[in-house]
Amino acid sequence: MKYTKYSALAGVFIACSAMFSIATSAAAQNAPKVKFATTAGDFVVEVYPDKAPKTVENFLQYVKDKHYDGTVFHRVIENFMVQGGGFDANYVQKKTRAPVAHEGREALAKGGPKNEVGTLAMARTNDPNSATAQFFINVKDNAFLDPNAQQPGYTVFGKVVGGMDVVQKIKVTPTGPGGPFPSDVPKTPILINSATLVN
Repeated sequence: MKYTKYSALAGVFIACSAMFSIATSAAAQNAPKVKFATTAGDFVVEVYPDKAPKTVENFLQYVKDKHYDGTVFHRVIENFMVQGGGFDANYVQKKTRAPVAHEGREALAKGGPKNEVGTLAMARTNDPNSATAQFFINVKDNAFLDPNAQQPGYTVFGKVVGGMDVVQKIKVTPTGPGGPFPSDVPKTPILINSATLVN
């Protein structure tokens, strides 16, 4: 009798797990993907409109507008993150649209990813609602950037799903001063040749 009951429960659990796995797989397949072609190689990110809709819409509009083409990774810190999307090869800041509303807490509450290795987040000033075009890729787990009750944190809206080796290559590039920045600028510029929607 016990065996039958537990077997039935196990069957239900397996069926639910399979359904969850199928749903997760379908969501991953439907997630928009963007290919970044850089002078260090190519990588692909997927973004999550179901977790951070305003942030994803903002990011994808910059992709469609070709804003990222010709920009550089201007801030690279090996044990932290790599940041780009704001400056051209001459370190001139590109014009942006109005900032996007911060969605850090909401995205996390919906099961979105944290600031962990390979995740994509919006860069901003001290004002949580100041993010425009600049983004960063976490190259280590940066829990101190996660939203919580005490701080808004940073909105994570995607992750690298292909070419993480390229990001790892970028993070170890030698850095120094460059343009208006006193440090953390790649000595050999790493240019984003293009950012294109691939699905």
